Amino acid sequence: MYRTHTCGSLRKSDVGKSVTLAGWVNRRRDHGGLVFIDLRDREGIVQTVFNPEISKEATKIAEQLRSEFVLTLTGEVTLRPKGTENTKIPTGEVEIIVSKAEILNTSMTPPFYINEEVEVDENVRLKYRYLDLRRPRMRENLTLRHRVIKFIHSFLDARGFIEVETPTFIKSTPEGARDYLVPSRVHPGYFYALPQSPQQLKQLLMVGGLEKYYQLARCYRDEDLRADRQPEHTQLDVEMSFVEREDVLKLLEELYSEMAKAIRPDMKVVNPFPRYSYAEVMMRYASDKPDLRYELEIADITDIAGKTDFTVFKTIVANKGIVRVFSAPGCGEYTHHQLDELIQIATSAGAKGLLTISLGAKGGTLEELTMDSVKSIAAKYLSLEQVKEIAKACKANKGDLLLIVAGEAEKIYPALDALRRDMARRLNMVDPKILHFAFIVDFPLIIKNQETGQWEAANNPFTHPKKEEISLLDSTPEKVHGENYDLTCNGMELLSGSIRNHRSDLQLKLFKILGYSDEQIKQLFGHMLEAFDYGAPPHGGFGAGIDRLIMILTGESNIRDVTAFPKNQSAIDMMLGAPSPVAKEQLNDLHISVIEEEE
Repeated sequence: MYRTHTCGSLRKSDVGKSVTLAGWVNRRRDHGGLVFIDLRDREGIVQTVFNPEISKEATKIAEQLRSEFVLTLTGEVTLRPKGTENTKIPTGEVEIIVSKAEILNTSMTPPFYINEEVEVDENVRLKYRYLDLRRPRMRENLTLRHRVIKFIHSFLDARGFIEVETPTFIKSTPEGARDYLVPSRVHPGYFYALPQSPQQLKQLLMVGGLEKYYQLARCYRDEDLRADRQPEHTQLDVEMSFVEREDVLKLLEELYSEMAKAIRPDMKVVNPFPRYSYAEVMMRYASDKPDLRYELEIADITDIAGKTDFTVFKTIVANKGIVRVFSAPGCGEYTHHQLDELIQIATSAGAKGLLTISLGAKGGTLEELTMDSVKSIAAKYLSLEQVKEIAKACKANKGDLLLIVAGEAEKIYPALDALRRDMARRLNMVDPKILHFAFIVDFPLIIKNQETGQWEAANNPFTHPKKEEISLLDSTPEKVHGENYDLTCNGMELLSGSIRNHRSDLQLKLFKILGYSDEQIKQLFGHMLEAFDYGAPPHGGFGAGIDRLIMILTGESNIRDVTAFPKNQSAIDMMLGAPSPVAKEQLNDLHISVIEEEE
């Protein structure tokens, strides 16, 4: 037997017991005769003492030990001498007096410290991920992830959901991103696709009468990576029959509220979850995934701007652009350097520029503001009343800084969102102990691609239109909203879902509006339309990102810190060396030839 107890389980109540432990050497300290080894396993750390008066053989072994050696030992649990207790660890009142030890394996010197939480180059961490996983931070993140998954299973099982696995090799269909393709050896020239989500399959399960389905599905998308995106991710996939939007949102609020309280009882959950229309959050926060832990609301001042003598405003308004502003409280005395930083943020996010208006020093009321205290490159083109009107629109006070972005909505929203997040960080407005969930509803059903002029599904082509707006599909489809919804939390989108189309005639109409030919519809969606003609029930559901949820619950800012074996920013597996070339014989079996790129 390698062990009778885990390292982290021993307490004062175990004093006097003979125990056998196994784990890694976390730290070794030689005190001239006595050797102290902090032994670590998954459950924690305990101090062990090698004394030559107790066992010369064990002490000789201790002299050979180095960090990360694998060790098993036997000894008696005793109280630490008074004054030497370690209150930072649960086992800090006890130590093990070792009578027997055996080295199970040696270790080379690790490329980074395992026993210290120091900054390490990410590519080094990913190359030696099996070592990184030994560090407390990663171990705690993966343990929390396990608890979340366990909670989800119990929650949905108690409500009558059935877990069903769907295939990994499916047909390539439009889902919003590029597919990862898998060539078929037995059908040369044909390909499977790895699922971006089990969207069609879960709808077909509803046609199959399962009524309540879920799975923790692996999903694959060939798209550019970022801090909250990987080429593969885990999705909580749920679908229900005979439900309306309110039924789904009620289930979601129960799931996420109860989960957060069970997993992170130290964090405050804002209940009930507020609901915003897509149009409202874009107006107030310039984002469909706003961080609601702080205010910094955005106001529309297009009408005010158009009446000023500032040429930039007048030109943008004349070209049907918009002008938006928000106030940074107490920042009216920002330096040129600080203002330049804000301008850089705005232009990097796509805006043509940023206009700032300083409302002077703190103190007094807005009514006491004079043009002498107003600082802005546009000051001479604005009247005092216009400045006050702009300030009142975003509820600014004397001493605040107004941040104004103007242009096309699609280009200024990202800039306003970036500025709002940055100012919240600068002003320490972000409370890490708050979970502020929100539902975003009433998205456009379809949008027009500005480059191609074609209609595109805003969410996916299976979303049901709002019933009262179906008649507009033939005349003004851009005015139709979908029965879809997102759940956001602390500035991150956690899930997206919708009530689906379940009648073939409505689904076919939408495919036609989206520009699919009869041949494309038959090839890509024929099986769905046929299934709907066999008594498909009304149904809806959602796909929820597990990785992003774990990021929020752990306070991590990078998705790679909550998954066991992630790819780096370039989608490379540093540990396994993937992607990699394959043997020519394998390519021949698949009837594939590789074309070398010209340098």
